Amino acid sequence: MLIVVNTRLLLKDRLDGIGYFTYETLKRITPQHPEHEFVFAFDRPYSEEFIFSHNVSPVVVPPPARHPFLWYVWFERSLPKLFKRVRPQLFLSTDGYLSLRSKIKSVAVIHDINFEHYPKDLPFFYRNYYRHYFPKYAEHATRIATVSEFSKNDIAEKYHVPKDKIDVVYNGANEKFIPLNENERQQVRKQFSQGQPYFIFVGSLHARKNISNMLKAFDMFKKEESSPLKFIIAGSKRWWTSEMETTYQALQHKQDVIFTSRVSDTDLYLLTGDAFAAVYTSSFEGFGIPLVEAMNCNVPVITSNVTAMPEIGGEAALLVDPFSIQSIANGMRTIWKDETLRNSLIEKGKVQRQKFSWDKTASLLWNCVEKVL
Repeated sequence: MLIVVNTRLLLKDRLDGIGYFTYETLKRITPQHPEHEFVFAFDRPYSEEFIFSHNVSPVVVPPPARHPFLWYVWFERSLPKLFKRVRPQLFLSTDGYLSLRSKIKSVAVIHDINFEHYPKDLPFFYRNYYRHYFPKYAEHATRIATVSEFSKNDIAEKYHVPKDKIDVVYNGANEKFIPLNENERQQVRKQFSQGQPYFIFVGSLHARKNISNMLKAFDMFKKEESSPLKFIIAGSKRWWTSEMETTYQALQHKQDVIFTSRVSDTDLYLLTGDAFAAVYTSSFEGFGIPLVEAMNCNVPVITSNVTAMPEIGGEAALLVDPFSIQSIANGMRTIWKDETLRNSLIEKGKVQRQKFSWDKTASLLWNCVEKVL
């Protein structure tokens, strides 16, 4: 069988959440299935590190698609020309976008539909594109894969898709997220946090990540507790808003907030591994990979009691109300003062994290593909 795969998010040194999903699943699937041929469709020059096995043929399909207008051109004009030329039996799209003009069987990985619930968190053209096309993609797909039971139910209910058309494949976490020894911890703190312990948030500084409430909660925690804890925020400011800036400037303890911007993978492993606790109180998540990364490092987790986060955190996470600054601050205080709870969450995390691995994700995604083949 010949399978065309949408690999436009495989960008050297610039992988994001869906990019990592694409990378980790395909680098397992393609060598494990030499009986099939895979055509990787890139929208720009690619790195050889993404050609995972001998049965992968890379193709650059212009134009580079990084804007709603160019998304339309790429999926509805450029890809159909590729399909006509190579005649695949299946199109696998790990970011959920499909070519509606094509009648080829397809598997769309729709990670979540946050834009249906918080449309104003996105620029006008982006949210309009998503809300117009993703219902069509969900209907057009032969099968859908998604990353949590929450997202499965959300997609089924919002887009009136039969649940038996949707497979849950979950996400994993890089195996390099591991506990650190004491010497490594000291070096990390010396480099990043002025020698002090810290909370950490990992992710893009996007409105749905609830940055303003996390900052306000940390400030409240610092006012109420005599604690040396810093708050490291590791992520790109691409979606930084005036509200976030106003919130930050008004903090009484803003000197204890450390922005690292986007860091290297190696630094991210170290930063997560040394954290006193991970704080991940988004207003909406289809999964939340940093939760599993923290568990893999024996780091306790504070996360939201909404959407997919209770499912992924299970009993290994301290759940808080993301819309309540007091609730988030209380979570920080509890983690800081209650060592017994901290240790309990770490031990439960060792169990919960066993549910999630990229090996399992790749296997489940392939099972979804096989149902179509």
